[in-house]
Amino acid sequence: MMEQRKENIVMFPFMAQGHIIPFLALAIKLEQKRGCTITFASTPLNIKRIQPSLPPNSSIQLLEIPFRSSDHGLPPDCENTHDLPYHLILKLVEASRSLKPSFHELVYDLVRKQHGRLPLCIISDSFFGWCADIAHELGVFHAIFFPFCAFSTACYYSIGMSLPHRNNESKEFVLADFPQASRIHVTQMSENLQGGHGAETLRKLVKDCMSIDGALFNSMGELDEAGLAFFQKTFGKPFWPIGPILLPPGTGNRAGNEAAIKAVEVCRNWLDTKPPNSVLYVSFGSQNTLSASQMMHLAFALEASGKNFIWAVRPPTGFSINSEFKEKEYLPEGFENRNKASGRGLLVHQWAPQMEILSHKSTSAFLSHCGWNSVLECLSYGVPIIGWPMASEQFYNVKLLEEEIGVCVEVARGRISEVKSEDIVAKIDLVMNDTEKGKEMRKRACEVRNIINNSIDDKEEFKGASVKAMDDFLNAAMLMREEAKRTP
Repeated sequence: MMEQRKENIVMFPFMAQGHIIPFLALAIKLEQKRGCTITFASTPLNIKRIQPSLPPNSSIQLLEIPFRSSDHGLPPDCENTHDLPYHLILKLVEASRSLKPSFHELVYDLVRKQHGRLPLCIISDSFFGWCADIAHELGVFHAIFFPFCAFSTACYYSIGMSLPHRNNESKEFVLADFPQASRIHVTQMSENLQGGHGAETLRKLVKDCMSIDGALFNSMGELDEAGLAFFQKTFGKPFWPIGPILLPPGTGNRAGNEAAIKAVEVCRNWLDTKPPNSVLYVSFGSQNTLSASQMMHLAFALEASGKNFIWAVRPPTGFSINSEFKEKEYLPEGFENRNKASGRGLLVHQWAPQMEILSHKSTSAFLSHCGWNSVLECLSYGVPIIGWPMASEQFYNVKLLEEEIGVCVEVARGRISEVKSEDIVAKIDLVMNDTEKGKEMRKRACEVRNIINNSIDDKEEFKGASVKAMDDFLNAAMLMREEAKRTP
């Protein structure tokens, strides 16, 4: 039925790569697997970034919403957290509220061009809960899409709303409304949360979300039960776990790019020369950096461990994340040359083909900041994790992965924590050597990979839990529109 009717879905992510990429992955899935047409809205510079990521022959329509960052006390032409230092990200969140009138106009314009035909639903970012007002004016279903897991989002929400550390002399506390998270330490709080900055903004965002009709999480119900139950109880609305939602291989903003093709080739050729389960992959994502001291200790640890490694390097804190990586300044003397000569280490500058690395048989473990997208990619291939969370909900991702799921050990915490190379070596050995803990983590990572594969199984005789959740969501949207048509 969906294929015959070519239902249109309007999608509107927040201006950050960690939001835009999962939204784009969801758009592609809805287009390819469900036969929907997609209208994808964002600001002009983000649309320009997204364009090369679309698969060939995609009919996804990209529509621009005007935004002048300089009108909001931000540097000119800054439309994405990727372009901003950490301390200005909250300002971008607050500025994004100004997009409401333009989005309202975009949706009504779309309906006019469709001769009054309404979209099936609007899927917006959780930062744009106000989209519900626009959807409900038209009698259209509105859902928010969280590109995270419910457990970590519940921790972040609970802390941000109540700031429990302020009334607690201890450095540890329990979340009154989410005790399933066990004890939280103040070092597991981002700088914004610790200082209480953004608490008012969070309250506004939550208030906006109270009118939603439902929500989608990029997670799997079997691994995220406590968090999902928390949100269903808090909002009294259906929350559907539809994950993992990941970009198909060969898509993404580097696909087809000459430098990216070369990076894939270099990494694959290098990995092909290594024994199975012998390589540590190290990456902190596109927006996180280590301090100069942390970077130096990590480099010492990688050499001292004696393990093969691929390290996606970026300049340390204090330098532009996208600037040239100066090996002589940031790493121990001769580090890159020594590891190149021995064949033990490969440094990849700026961007690494993460899916290709994680899926390779030689990869044994992933030292990661544990951003949720990276976690999903990693677990989809059954690779255990050494966690070094840096910001936002990453601390709670590690907590879930280590304490509840059993596929991770934490090595350090945050951008300013002191870390010694010998401690990093100990964690690398624990996970990659033939230890009881290492064996247990590898076994559990394979079990989680099977859970993920089962959740997205979409055969006629068997539909996985995430596929069923997507069906339920689309049926709910269809039902609301049919009811709106019947209402005089």
